[in-house]
Amino acid sequence: MSPHDSRLRNGLGLSVEPLPGHGGGLVSVALTVAVGGDADPVGRHGMAHLVEHLMFPRAAAPEGHGPDGSDGAPDGHVARVEGAGGVCNAETHRDHTVFHTTVPAGMLTEVLAWEARRLLDFAPAPDVIRTEVSVIAEEIRGAAPGGRVWEAALGALHPGARDCFGTAGELAGVTTTEVEAFFRRHYRPEAMVLSVVGDVDARRVASTVGALFSDLPAAPRAPAPAPAATPSPAPGAPVRAGASATIRTAPLVSPVGGAALGHPLPDPVRDRAGYLAQVVLAEVVGRVRLPRLVRRDPRIAAAGVTCGLHGQWLGSAAPDLTLARFAVPRPEAPASGSASDPTAVALDAWRELLTELAAHPTDATEHRRALNGLLLACHRRADSLTARSVSLGRTALIFPGSGGLDALPHDLARVTPAEVSAAARTLLTGPCSVTELGDAR
Repeated sequence: MSPHDSRLRNGLGLSVEPLPGHGGGLVSVALTVAVGGDADPVGRHGMAHLVEHLMFPRAAAPEGHGPDGSDGAPDGHVARVEGAGGVCNAETHRDHTVFHTTVPAGMLTEVLAWEARRLLDFAPAPDVIRTEVSVIAEEIRGAAPGGRVWEAALGALHPGARDCFGTAGELAGVTTTEVEAFFRRHYRPEAMVLSVVGDVDARRVASTVGALFSDLPAAPRAPAPAPAATPSPAPGAPVRAGASATIRTAPLVSPVGGAALGHPLPDPVRDRAGYLAQVVLAEVVGRVRLPRLVRRDPRIAAAGVTCGLHGQWLGSAAPDLTLARFAVPRPEAPASGSASDPTAVALDAWRELLTELAAHPTDATEHRRALNGLLLACHRRADSLTARSVSLGRTALIFPGSGGLDALPHDLARVTPAEVSAAARTLLTGPCSVTELGDAR
């Protein structure tokens, strides 16, 4: 059933997809906001991430009741949702933030009321802000090494772009005034989409949302913060340093030596066909070509390739990249010349593979297997109510006019072997970031 799309008078977008009988009587609600890490103010890297955390308010337990909320109201947003038998979470991306909640369908009105209330009542106390800054600092410290590799390539290919986690030092002194100003500037109804998927009636949902969210003020956009004295290059367009430009980044420590090679992805809105051709290229390479290369070359212990952050292609419309990683252990007694240099081994192997694909398109069988793998990934994005509500909101807000969730499999199926070959030629002739991964020995 196609989603029912509408917009409140204050600008809030609403997308409802009724799925009667699907999901065992559950409903999922996603609030997607068009703000992410790329909107962090100068000197406050991580502000969008912090506001995401602060959107989960906690309330003191009623007097005379324990902290577990027994015999009284649950003590916060998460506790209320979990007390209703549901789950909730949130994600901050570079160009959007999404909050998602899944509960029994009978709780939909209450969940929508809680969602509206935390937008209307946003006013975090200083001690709450300090606590959440500490939580984010721990998240940053515990981030996987793979994220740092992606960040290095991102900064090289898209100068000025940064991850959406944040920087603990820049968040340490943040004030309530700064937090509330950021919230008022970006959490406006015209910059948000509420998506509801599950065992619901579209008209009833629209009526309920209209009653609960109509008080959100469609305030005019506040003046943009003043730029830094020496601003970073604006993110968006990749480095253009000439054909086959190799951009070296600072080495990173890795459990096994090797190299990570990054390439800018085409703009997923303006050049969707070119973007999807690179997605198919990565699947072709990762499914068969790289495993075959590892078996053939004893110097390479492992290799893989991803499109988008952690392989989440079409996860945002922000400038992104394809990243190939090669684990090439440094020999105990290195031979002379570049034959034993892990970075040179990785670069040579990667270019050889791309050159082969550029000259000889995949046959029908290999191409179809790659498409099948991607179609399965599309299914995973819509096989649960939570995944579907998140994808529905992201599509409506970040990729309007793309045809919706169900158009993506058809778009992928239209990618031809010739277009995959052309994508390989683009990678060979365009900029390439090179990050040396030094082993920890």
